[in-house]
Amino acid sequence: MNNPTPATLSPPLIETQQLLAALQAAVTSTLERKRRLGHYAVVWQDGRPVAIGEDRPLDASPAPNAPQEPSPC
Repeated sequence: MNNPTPATLSPPLIETQQLLAALQAAVTSTLERKRRLGHYAVVWQDGRPVAIGEDRPLDASPAPNAPQEPSPC
């Protein structure tokens, strides 16, 4: 397979890759800071939001305003 090199990429694609790299760096930095401070973070895993970290809420009940799944009749 041919991997495109920066010289062969179009300018919008290069800008998109730079934007993605900046966003990934910001998220990585924020998650690391939260880990060092002992704060929890909410991430998406297996198709649902999950709280990670030592001080995460252990209560599994949803927030009062969280959308509820319809109950089977």
